[in-house]
Amino acid sequence: MAALVVIGPGDPGDPGWVEARSVAGIAELARAGHTVVVTPAALVGSAGATGATGAGRTAGIEDAAGPAVAGEPRAGDAEEAAELAVAAVCVWAGARVLRTTRPGPVRQAAEMADALAGRRPPALTRRGLA
Repeated sequence: MAALVVIGPGDPGDPGWVEARSVAGIAELARAGHTVVVTPAALVGSAGATGATGAGRTAGIEDAAGPAVAGEPRAGDAEEAAELAVAAVCVWAGARVLRTTRPGPVRQAAEMADALAGRRPPALTRRGLA
């Protein structure tokens, strides 16, 4: 299986990469042996991402200038969390290239999903936590 790659929105892709627009499409293309590219932010809030109708949607959330109350989450935090969740699901389904403006957090979520899927060792293992 190809190595995990995280690229920016304007970065050029490899001609052999295939773009997917849904989790089902990712799984199908990955099973066929293609290196699958996905843009998690484009799938956030779309019914096509999961095949569901409105589940997990973030559309309509306005990003305020700041939280109304200290410690209250901002709408941008929800959008970032949704993008990270979609990125992890996409990697679990077989995507190997992620196009994002949040490379650090997306890479961490993708590597965690890869470790949970058994495709790479975990970054850290701990024993004897009681």
